[in-house]
Amino acid sequence: MIKQLKTFTLRMVAGANIATVAVMLVLGNADRFDPVSHSVLSCLGLAFPVFLLINLAFLFFWLIFKFRYALIPVAGYVLAYGPVSVYMPLNIPSEVPDGDVVKVLSYNVQSYDGSPRYDNSFDMIYEYIKRSDADIVCLQEDIDTWRGTFAKYRQVYEYMDTTHVGYTALNGVGIYTRYPIIRKERIEYDSRGNGSVAYYLQRGSDTLIVINNHFESNHLSLAERGMYKTMLKGEMGRDTVREESKKLLNKLSDAVCLRAPQADAVHAYIVDHVQYPIIVCGDFNDNPISYTRRTVADGLTDCFVATGRGLGISYNLKGFFVRIDNIMCSNDLTPYNCTVDSKFDASDHYPIYCWIKMPPKR
Repeated sequence: MIKQLKTFTLRMVAGANIATVAVMLVLGNADRFDPVSHSVLSCLGLAFPVFLLINLAFLFFWLIFKFRYALIPVAGYVLAYGPVSVYMPLNIPSEVPDGDVVKVLSYNVQSYDGSPRYDNSFDMIYEYIKRSDADIVCLQEDIDTWRGTFAKYRQVYEYMDTTHVGYTALNGVGIYTRYPIIRKERIEYDSRGNGSVAYYLQRGSDTLIVINNHFESNHLSLAERGMYKTMLKGEMGRDTVREESKKLLNKLSDAVCLRAPQADAVHAYIVDHVQYPIIVCGDFNDNPISYTRRTVADGLTDCFVATGRGLGISYNLKGFFVRIDNIMCSNDLTPYNCTVDSKFDASDHYPIYCWIKMPPKR
């Protein structure tokens, strides 16, 4: 009787593990759902790490109680290799080669507000950028010009531009670079306070396009972000989880529907300009397993996925601890050691940077 009960229990646990793997695979491919048609499903990539951890718990269970059943969670991780490598790549650091290499830095500066930590965030950010010695700096929420922002940056960068985006002029994407800015083009899509700008830079006799983006945010309050974190920790009652999950999903699904055409527009622009080397960066306001990231990355190299390590969490305020800032490049460019600098917290984002080897000059 005891043996039969043990066998039954192990089979039930195995069934639960298989179900966990199945859900993990669906969530890991949530970026393939069209947000317009499947808005709720398309934002479920946020739950992907939860099922990664649940599957890990099953692995430890089987290693203790039934070793051969450990094949179930292991097989799950193998099948989910693609989304796992996007969410948490584990690349080996490589030496940046000599030659024509450009350092690119992208940073959402939170309008130099520094809230809630610092009062002197502009000076901190300015000194950080100066020390970074980056050749191309792309900033989002770069709008606080009344403090002499441009004059200060001009001590480091000869060429710069900040473009207000959206209808309200409360957001701007800026570029600071060692290369002359030939011209710029807005990438057209509808948004109240967000936008994307393509900057054409002169590199010798060649032209390099740098696309700086700030996509639609989730419009969640700090309290709502904290609620999400509480749910992930399992510290919320079942009835409350059901109610808050519904509210959260409604907001997230509304946001992904707004971001989808923005990502589509940027992707279409990239496809129309494949004759140029292209660097894409900015605040995508979406997690790594998302339609936004996958659509923009289609046909490009995601520099963090290709050369980064770990989670690369780039949003540092309460709640959504995910990588929402990105650097990507066209396939004729080669990225090295893409890094999210989690030691510098003068904004609600961390900076992300990498080195990119340029193609031979024509």
